[in-house]
Amino acid sequence: MTARREIESVTNRIRERSLATREAYLARVEDAAAKGVYRSTLSCGNLAHGFAACSPRDKAALSGDTIPNLGIITAYNDMLSAHQPYETFPRLIKEAAEEAGGVAQVAGGVPAMCDGVTQGQAGMQLSLFSRDVIALATAVGLSHNMFDAAVYLGICDKIVPGLAIAALTFGHLPAVFIPAGPMTSGLPNDEKARVRQLYAEGKVGRDALLDAESKSYHGPGTCTFYGTANSNQMLMEIMGLHTPGSSFVNPNTPLRDALTREAAQRALAITALGNEYTPVGRMIDERSIVNGVVGLNATGGSTNHTMHLVAMAAAAGIKLTWADIAEISEHVPLIARVYPNGLADVNHFHAAGGIGFLVRELLDAGLLHEDVQTIWGQGLRRYAVEAKLAADGSVTREDAPPASGDEKVLVPVAKAFQPAGGIRLLKGNLGQAIIKVSAVRPQHRVVEAPAIVFHAQDELQAAFQAGELDRDFIAVLRFQGPKANGMPELHKLTPVLGVLQDRGHRVALVTDGRMSGASGKVPAAIHVTPEAADGGNIARIENGDRLRLDAEAGTLEILVAADELARRQPAAGNLSSEHFGVGRELFAGFRQLVSRADQGAAVF
Repeated sequence: MTARREIESVTNRIRERSLATREAYLARVEDAAAKGVYRSTLSCGNLAHGFAACSPRDKAALSGDTIPNLGIITAYNDMLSAHQPYETFPRLIKEAAEEAGGVAQVAGGVPAMCDGVTQGQAGMQLSLFSRDVIALATAVGLSHNMFDAAVYLGICDKIVPGLAIAALTFGHLPAVFIPAGPMTSGLPNDEKARVRQLYAEGKVGRDALLDAESKSYHGPGTCTFYGTANSNQMLMEIMGLHTPGSSFVNPNTPLRDALTREAAQRALAITALGNEYTPVGRMIDERSIVNGVVGLNATGGSTNHTMHLVAMAAAAGIKLTWADIAEISEHVPLIARVYPNGLADVNHFHAAGGIGFLVRELLDAGLLHEDVQTIWGQGLRRYAVEAKLAADGSVTREDAPPASGDEKVLVPVAKAFQPAGGIRLLKGNLGQAIIKVSAVRPQHRVVEAPAIVFHAQDELQAAFQAGELDRDFIAVLRFQGPKANGMPELHKLTPVLGVLQDRGHRVALVTDGRMSGASGKVPAAIHVTPEAADGGNIARIENGDRLRLDAEAGTLEILVAADELARRQPAAGNLSSEHFGVGRELFAGFRQLVSRADQGAAVF
């Protein structure tokens, strides 16, 4: 089935823009693939080092070049709930590989930090940069040239994009991403948000807040709201990098273990040693990237992916822009409501029909490219299914349910919650910015008010506590971009601004920082580019200047005469204190090299 004209038009524009870089990339992929199994080029000393710790059976297998070897890149650690389940995955993968006549080795580990732990802390300034560290660490692991394919164990915010960038850099290798699944449902998200606002107002204490948070984040698996981590899982499946139906199966269940074994065996089946060779660099093309953008908008996914998808696409020689993402958003309806865009969590989404239902609806509406290659074979229709556990312990699949199990959570395209997606591009004399409106009520999408300028989250919170913000205003939080301090997420501001909006004030946020998948009910123009540290006009805003954020018209303006604005000297951020401590001094080179947010905020 052919995608709609509007989707084809954006895809063709991306393809034409990317022609030279994509051709050069594919030439590198083909050159690497033509060299065959890399172990055959290793010296005896090289190879002996590469399998010294293996069993006699695996040593014998790896001595030649006819047995496939699967490299495992893992983001396991046992502090973070989402990655703790990965502890047992290498054993399952190795057993599955042996059953399939192959070998599997852990090629390397990558860091996995949690934005939930570092939120509002100095460590958050390493968060975005950790994506590129993960890509670099993956490259080190795969550089030994021992592998015929790779599986990637990662799930959360920067981990999956970093792994994807690295996988596409090693584009001659097949790549299969293996999720660990979400934790079971805990305290409802709306109740958690209510307690957070009460705490911000001083109406409950820390003990009540910690109790609510602990009941929300209570066990192994990803957090259950639809932030960047769960947006990652949707993307990997709709782009064909997961096995069908695997994204939102809870960890430590028989079905999850069966899916993990199946994914390992599928990775071995699509190496160059078999008949279904599927190098990821050839598999992921402009259509796959567009499908990811469609899925992001249809589900109200994380704004972080306006940077991550740009960077991932660039790793495959594809030039994706914010304008492409925004144009796709205009034609893709919102058909899922998962917190913060609704009250449900991802377990409710999965139970209502999940990604199988989502894929079928979007395909039938002509909003996805069906004719794509996936790790499961040709055609995205293969993903319009539900995965279940067969009597023999293997995975079986059925067609996605014909109707949603809960139309408060997931609906067919004909009953869409809103006609356009949740991510929009803002333009004006402050530059470009991203806004997510799927959780913002229409009456709050246009705000014109005086600016109050802050250079730190704590300044805004202190002003709130002092009673200085009980009025209409637009908070300007600057020097939060990638060049300034690594572009931290600013979730600590959500309860404060939510309280003020609930009191009837017209409020909004304008920042060169991030809000991510937790962008909620308060309008927030984020990722403002050029950022303050790069001389952007956000650095020229003064207290009392009138700003206008219009998410309907797609504009972001400072209502100051152009000549007056040009005369102003940009403010200087006092950032020296933010460049040291918790390892921030080690990232000075990253802050100097990093590209703009609209270019992916990458250091490569």
